Amino acid sequence: MAIETNGGALNGSVSHNKVAPAPLDASKLKITLTDFPKSLQRPEELRFGQTYSDHMLIVSFDPVTGWSTPEIKPYGPLSLEPSSSCFQYCTNVFEGMKAYVGPDGKPRLFRPELNMRRLERSAGRFVLPPFDGDELLKMIKRFVQIDSRWIPNREGHSLYLRPTIIGTRTALGVMASESAMLYVIATPSGPYFPQGLRPISLLGVKDTVRAWPGGTGGHKVGGNYAPGLLPQKIAAENGYEQVLWLFGDDNRVTEAGVMNFFVIVKRENDDGLDVITPPLNGTILPGITRDSCLALASSPSFQESNSFRLHTHELEFTMADLAEWSAQGRLLEALSVGTAAIIASVDRIGFEGKDITLPSYKAGMGPVGWALREKIVAIQEGREEWEGWSVVCD
Repeated sequence: MAIETNGGALNGSVSHNKVAPAPLDASKLKITLTDFPKSLQRPEELRFGQTYSDHMLIVSFDPVTGWSTPEIKPYGPLSLEPSSSCFQYCTNVFEGMKAYVGPDGKPRLFRPELNMRRLERSAGRFVLPPFDGDELLKMIKRFVQIDSRWIPNREGHSLYLRPTIIGTRTALGVMASESAMLYVIATPSGPYFPQGLRPISLLGVKDTVRAWPGGTGGHKVGGNYAPGLLPQKIAAENGYEQVLWLFGDDNRVTEAGVMNFFVIVKRENDDGLDVITPPLNGTILPGITRDSCLALASSPSFQESNSFRLHTHELEFTMADLAEWSAQGRLLEALSVGTAAIIASVDRIGFEGKDITLPSYKAGMGPVGWALREKIVAIQEGREEWEGWSVVCD
């Protein structure tokens, strides 16, 4: 006889419908609070990434059953097989985002939907199990609410969040990991650079690269970072604080350390200032702070309130361009931009035994960098509203 199934009539055979793996579901979130809350450090004692909050968010993916019941539970070690692909093949992606306390006392996040979209793209690049970033964001908001006492209520301080997805396939062999673990941890943080707004120095590096066309530079993946440790060490040994990554025979400028890079250049016709950053060509990380700086600098209201005439550009430029602009007296500011540091100014760029020296400013940062930083911090902390960028964790 014929048996009707979802696939139609099959001659004498029975179809066993495969159950789809369970999606990531915030409504299933389980919460187990710690019985031993940790003591808070004084804000002035905090160092980036060295202290962790009471709890963590964790959920795992099985190729048959799908995403497990997500849980917020006390912070603690993970249990992983030594053969897990995250150890063997670096199937690791992550995000960096921050939580702040607003004037109303409510915790809030800065443009978190952009972090979720980038995390989804990064996971897809490494063929990790798919997930709904909007569901993850719901759980992150709850996590922030629970650990909100860890958000330092002081300007320039925040609770740094690290959503992470790792491959947990336990068989050796270069293959996509069909299983994974997703977790979020949080660290209360003061300024990323302990020296505060004092400018940093960069060493232009051309013999090693941070990213390459067709690679993973446009994604936030673990494998992008370890190769930069040796160049960073060499830069420090030569008296510079960070690396300026260069690419190609023409020494194109890409990123600064683990941050995006901007320059402020006076226009030849004295028609204001050019705000320039390298384009998103696959080798540049699409930073949330980078995007925010471009949006603000392009805004007529931001320009008017600061008496600026700014022209924003995403275009390639080289070390030769920097040297020429500096010789002409047109290179006014250089900025390293990222979630952790927000905006750091640059006062010196070394390359092939010579330094390009940037103008010095009494405030430790030039007027454009200062205005952008002050505006972004005010939005992050909920003191100013801007296009829904500050999202309350409700």
